[in-house]
Amino acid sequence: ATTSPAEGTQEARHLMAIRIVGTALFDYQVRKTPDARIRLESLTTMAHLLGDLTATEADVVAQLLAKPTLFGTSL
Repeated sequence: ATTSPAEGTQEARHLMAIRIVGTALFDYQVRKTPDARIRLESLTTMAHLLGDLTATEADVVAQLLAKPTLFGTSL
């Protein structure tokens, strides 16, 4: 199967968005700080609005953020 350059570029953008959001997600789960949460929310929203993250992928992050936490610890 061959892909057009546009398809290859979009796939690369998607993978980069996954990497960036995934790194922010990891940071949030480790630190549980307000700054890490805001960064994760912002990156997820931006990637989704740009079309680099699917609605399903953004929903996974939203579900994680909906879980109650105390900053610095997890419930």
